[in-house]
Amino acid sequence: QVQLVESGGGLVQPGGSLRLSCATSGIVVSSLHMNWFRQAPGKEREFVAVIRAGGSGTGYADSVKGRFTISRDVKRTVYLQMNSLKPEDTAIYYCNVFYRGNQYWGQGTQVTVSS
Repeated sequence: QVQLVESGGGLVQPGGSLRLSCATSGIVVSSLHMNWFRQAPGKEREFVAVIRAGGSGTGYADSVKGRFTISRDVKRTVYLQMNSLKPEDTAIYYCNVFYRGNQYWGQGTQVTVSS
């Protein structure tokens, strides 16, 4: 059974940093494309970043490029390092994977950027 559990969100001032984690079970993260999405109040869920299977690289939304970095450990956890945070980064952040024909999502972790 695939499970994704996000953590690491919180309240941070503009310009600050947070590191989100996505702990997984039932999959090996290095063999799959792992994604981060986010959803701000009143807006649709949007893509943030991807780390591709087997060392095929990473990709980012233009709005976070140069500020966010996605990474993973060998088997179970995916990270999102977020630097130079802006108020418009405020959202619930979700980990996502497409595996054996199904989309899997975590419960999300709230990130609030405010002074």
